[in-house]
This record gives sequence, C-alpha cells and structure tokens, in this order.
Amino acid sequence: MTGPESEGSQVRRAVCPGSFDPITNGHLDIIARASRLYDEVYVAVMINQSKKGLFEIEERIELIRQVTADYGNVRVEAFHGLLVDFCKQRDIPAIVKGLRAVSDFDYELQMAQMNNGLSGVETLFVPTNPTYSFLSSSLVKEVAAWGGDVSHLVPPQVLEALTRRLKKD
Repeated sequence: MTGPESEGSQVRRAVCPGSFDPITNGHLDIIARASRLYDEVYVAVMINQSKKGLFEIEERIELIRQVTADYGNVRVEAFHGLLVDFCKQRDIPAIVKGLRAVSDFDYELQMAQMNNGLSGVETLFVPTNPTYSFLSSSLVKEVAAWGGDVSHLVPPQVLEALTRRLKKD
C-alpha cells in the first residue's frame, strides 16, 4: 500500500458544508481548493426542513456529484442536525469555509468557536477568489428567475437544471 495510510499517518479529512441550492462556481472553487489540501473532502449538504429550496436535497447532491466528479476525493452526503456530529461520525477534524467579505467573518467566527467548543473540530477560512466575492446561491436564483444570464456563475450542469426548474415554475 502506498500513500498516507501506509506511512502510519491518518487520512486527512475535511468537510465543506452548505445548502448548495444551487452549487455555484464560488462553492466549487472552495471545494476544489480543499480537495488539493486534504485526502478526502466531504461536501455536507444541509437539510433544513423549515426551508423550501429550489432544488430537492437529492437533486442538489446529484448536481454536486456531477460537478466534482473529476476531483476523485470528494464525497457528497446530506446532513441534518449539528455539523460537529456529522464530523464526529466520519472522523473529520476540519471544516473548510469560504469567506466572501468581512461581513461573513463575524458570523462564521462565532460558528467556528462554537463548533470547536462543542467537539474540538477546527474551522479553516479560505478567502474566496475575488471573481466570486459577490456570489451567492440566492443571488444566482434571483437573477436567473428574472431572466438574467448566470452562465458564468454556475457550472453548465447547474445552469441546465436551473433553466429547466425555472421554466416549470
């Protein structure tokens, strides 16, 4: 056997959590960067029963699997409840979060401190690529719903699914 496990070291795992409704190029940038830093990256798709998303959880998972297929070390799973429980169950010591602006930092720092206090899981903040610093799933959905061009903001598979979904509604 070769690789980290053969040398007696642990597999390095991290999680990229979010609702991903839908996944954007900004999300994909963070996941791609995490996949270069860790042996295994879990994309944890949050189930929020009180919120009706544009895409069902299974659709989001499938889209994420499609757009991350080339990475080889990315796993996509749904989760509900506390992210730290998801991490404990999978022996994941690190959460990777993208920060778009200083305004993201206040909230994310509180979450990071809470998660660390609950379980010792560390949070690593990755500054987003400036190209995507304004980007959010909500903004993509709003622009697309009004007929705006979001083709440069989402992967082609997501654009296709988004176009189909918005034509139905």
